[in-house]
Amino acid sequence: MKLENNTILITGGTGGFGYEFASRLSALGNTVIITGRNAEKLQEVKRKLPAVHTIQSDVSKADDIVSLYDKVIREFPDLNILINNAGEMRKISLHQAHDLFDITREIDINLIGPIRMVQQFLAHLKTKKTAAILNVTSGIALMAFPISPIYSASKSGLRSYTQALRVQLKNTNISVIELVAPGSSTALNDKFRNEDGFSESALMAPEKIVDAAIKGMQTDKEEIYPGLAKLMRILSRVAPRFIISQSGKMGASFMYGQQEPEMMGEPTV
Repeated sequence: MKLENNTILITGGTGGFGYEFASRLSALGNTVIITGRNAEKLQEVKRKLPAVHTIQSDVSKADDIVSLYDKVIREFPDLNILINNAGEMRKISLHQAHDLFDITREIDINLIGPIRMVQQFLAHLKTKKTAAILNVTSGIALMAFPISPIYSASKSGLRSYTQALRVQLKNTNISVIELVAPGSSTALNDKFRNEDGFSESALMAPEKIVDAAIKGMQTDKEEIYPGLAKLMRILSRVAPRFIISQSGKMGASFMYGQQEPEMMGEPTV
């Protein structure tokens, strides 16, 4: 698909992949709208990227999505691309007690959020000559990542939903794309750095991941696997037990110890 002269909505656009998408897609000549729940971060993006439009909105709240839809369709009726990028990742020891509402937070943001966004905007996207939905999943969607069990579940669920969505929309004008992102040097992974088994060299720069995503979109790829995500895809098929044993080494002392859970970096909502 052509990536110029589109109107693009990106959730979680104040940092990481979302910011890089906004920067690159705006430079290509698109109208770009980003969302985030932190007003100060949205203002900072606006200072850095004056052409980008910002709207405060939380993808984990259904009412916010309804309000977002009303505002976007009223002010940007040409919207034809939705990028579901907002996400949160925590390291959680399931040995500890957890509030039953808080334990599902990543499901609310990473899985229910995109499902609701698609459902809210789908009818509008169908009215466009060309349209696309890109869901940002993770290499972790191809395997379990024991130190982040709820995040793992949310991304696996989003991958499955994306595949089902693609089948249901195959006779429409909407392309459904999945970016299977490998580990990246964003705030999401900052607190891994003190965990056993952490490898800085395994992290890919977000700029390179977004570059691969944009090239994939331009060449009509349905699934995009930058960097180590390609290897994870192969290993998840040919050596699933090996890959889960390796991933289980990350943060083993945290998972089996008595440390309290903490959030990993800043959520990109």
